Amino acid sequence: MSNQNFKKMQTHLKQIPVYLLALVFIVFGLNFFMNFMAMPTEMPQLQKDFMNVFAMQSKYMTTVKVLEIIGGVLLIFPRTRAIGLCIIVPIVVNILFFELFIAKAVGIGAALLVLSILAIYFNKEKFSSIINGK
Repeated sequence: MSNQNFKKMQTHLKQIPVYLLALVFIVFGLNFFMNFMAMPTEMPQLQKDFMNVFAMQSKYMTTVKVLEIIGGVLLIFPRTRAIGLCIIVPIVVNILFFELFIAKAVGIGAALLVLSILAIYFNKEKFSSIINGK
């Protein structure tokens, strides 16, 4: 394999975390509105109460799901990827906190956090002005 082919393959591999994040957030964001995947029915009471308050009695989850869709779409395009990550990463942290403190079990939140960290690392040049203060 030539050096040029290796660099091209490396460039494509670096895109995988971003596209996986985009896919997850677009699909699950749209599912909230279109209900094409069944939601789990068996949940602990604390989880049911949390979901009832945030999903049914307020517009909180609607707002989060709209942001997930917007962030997922922004992740697809290299030019808007940084703003997409700025929208998605706080949602990922909240998913992980929900799993740790409400559901009492780590699930997809940990995987999404790893993908987010990789996506930020592979696109670090887009965040250099924030980090360097320039």
